Amino acid sequence: MFTRRPIELLAWAGYTLAFALRALPATIAALPRPSWWFTPFYGVLIGALPLALVAGLSLGVVVWLHTRDVLAQTFPPAVAYLPTFLSAAVLLELAPIAAGLIVAARTGASLGAELASMTLTEQIDAMQLLGVSPLRRLVGPRVLACVLAVPLLHVLIAATAIGSGYGAELLLAGDQASLLRYEEAVLLRLDLVDVIPAGLKTMVFGLVVGIVGCHTGLSAGHGSEGVGRAATDGVVTCGLLVLAADVLLVMLIKAVTQLL
Repeated sequence: MFTRRPIELLAWAGYTLAFALRALPATIAALPRPSWWFTPFYGVLIGALPLALVAGLSLGVVVWLHTRDVLAQTFPPAVAYLPTFLSAAVLLELAPIAAGLIVAARTGASLGAELASMTLTEQIDAMQLLGVSPLRRLVGPRVLACVLAVPLLHVLIAATAIGSGYGAELLLAGDQASLLRYEEAVLLRLDLVDVIPAGLKTMVFGLVVGIVGCHTGLSAGHGSEGVGRAATDGVVTCGLLVLAADVLLVMLIKAVTQLL
């Protein structure tokens, strides 16, 4: 996609926006029909669980080890507040963006390849011939599945990271580590006004991945090359747009918080 000329990128952005405006009503319409979206939801969530667990474990341990050394060398009393730093960093930024990128990498590719192959084998044309809307029956449930799955992965990554941080402290401090003090420090500076918006933005990440992945698959070229290109474009485009959405949403949240 990013090898195109600027005018082609502008046209792609317009087509994607028009597709998103048509996909949003289909996504809402799929909500009262669990039989439509539960299977893709299960695939997105369960397929991403191993990556989410590994990401949470690595984030907690690595952030804890690096930050502990820096605090111990610069201002040793601040080590006691390390759980506070870890929980804020994980819940407000690291866990949401990790969940979004995991789904972008895994589901963005699968959506692009799946819908591109359905287009190639004329299944989309057959559905339209039978009077079934691919937008309502295929796109809406898949977008909804992504919207619902990313927040759950965010919670899993955050809980795993905070727990692995305590495990790292046990290895370093031994008997001096206290679970009660750790819990108090984790919750010390966490406010719902900060945590809830950070969790809600993961729903936007899921929306971006679902819409862009489906659009990439349905607009893919013909032949096996088109399917492969759709899978590649799905990963790259979803990942970049998730990062861009994260920056814009953080700026929006900060602006709204200052007004309140």
